[in-house]
Amino acid sequence: MVAREGLLRLPVTLGALSRHNNRKRRPRPKTTAPQVPPRAPTRARRSIEDRPKPPWHPVPLVEIAVLVGIVCIAVGFFSRDSTRGRTLLVLGFALGSLGGLDTAIREHFAGYRSHTLVLALAPPVAVTVLLAVAKVGPAVILPVAVALFGVAFILLRGAWTRAQAPPQRQ
Repeated sequence: MVAREGLLRLPVTLGALSRHNNRKRRPRPKTTAPQVPPRAPTRARRSIEDRPKPPWHPVPLVEIAVLVGIVCIAVGFFSRDSTRGRTLLVLGFALGSLGGLDTAIREHFAGYRSHTLVLALAPPVAVTVLLAVAKVGPAVILPVAVALFGVAFILLRGAWTRAQAPPQRQ
């Protein structure tokens, strides 16, 4: 027993008798940094099952085209000095590109994922190849390709934003 407690019949701590404890205390912030407002909720990332299915869904046509393209590229690479080898190289690159473009087009216009840059580059590449085969000079090819890319990019970006918009109720 402490002498003070026994003599005065008071608790050992005198905090309860303080006049400053009558009002509630405001909780102190854990840090002195300013509080950051909460972030807006982000969209949940779509799963692979949400991807748009092709019209030929059970048949893996795109995968077959890419596989045949890879085989054509490999065979064409080893016989690239002949006309047949160069033709196989071109066919392989074309099949591989078409397989990738098919998936990009379906995903882009369904609103699953934006492929604006890839799709906007496809027409300028095709026109550049055609103009180069026609032996048109680079001074003409470059401005035509850049202009075509710009127009395609603007149109495809608009298509993407329309695909992302929620359906309107009437």
